[in-house]
Amino acid sequence: MSEVPLLELERVSVLRGGREALSDFSLVVRYPEHVAIVGPNGAGKSTFLKLLSRECYPVPTAGTVCRILGRERWNVFELREGLGIVSNDLVLSLDPAASVRDVVLSGFFSSASVEAFHEVTPAMRAAADSALERLGVRHLAERPLCALSSGEARRATIARALVHAPKALVFDEPCTSLDLGARREVRAAMSALARAGVSVLLVTHQLDEVIPEIERVVFIKGGRVSADGRKEELFTAERLGDLFGVAVDLELRDGVYIAH
Repeated sequence: MSEVPLLELERVSVLRGGREALSDFSLVVRYPEHVAIVGPNGAGKSTFLKLLSRECYPVPTAGTVCRILGRERWNVFELREGLGIVSNDLVLSLDPAASVRDVVLSGFFSSASVEAFHEVTPAMRAAADSALERLGVRHLAERPLCALSSGEARRATIARALVHAPKALVFDEPCTSLDLGARREVRAAMSALARAGVSVLLVTHQLDEVIPEIERVVFIKGGRVSADGRKEELFTAERLGDLFGVAVDLELRDGVYIAH
């Protein structure tokens, strides 16, 4: 494993709307770990993601550590080269009329599409096509994003995050609003990336999004880490019931946990 953690948080608190959305939050993730952050709605998952994307910052107090790839201060454009983020907000922000290739190329500029003033180099085009190939959607490069199926569109957004060849990808509930077939496509893409050496950090409340390659699970509740351990230890009906506050029936199918 790399000596420098992908993520190093110690005693982090974040205020949003006048209240603590994260409180005394500590977590270390090392490359090439695959980790799932699991919690109910309102647990602090969105704030955790905004902390990684630098939309939120911790309260500056003694003992607080907030490092991504070993650094506390980042230019966001540089950060994307090491840590790619695939979120539902991102999917909604992209230009639906843009070609799939332009959507992927826009990852170099953190924009909704490629604009006239952007300088796209041959190296960028090669990286975009390579990312599309990796996600199995290169044949769709010339189509507008709005003409794709939901699963194809989600894979295109993953390709967008891959253009910088980051060490890790952060997924925010990647299967939200997808049908059964599309969910399988996206999970398969995540598994392929994990097996290829890209660290996967998944933030979700859906157990079936936790791909078999993810072995470590972190529970968060009330803005705090409530448990951190192996998936087999934490994914039990009793512990999940305590986390979500409801009775849980659990089954394991082809390496994927399904809650009822």
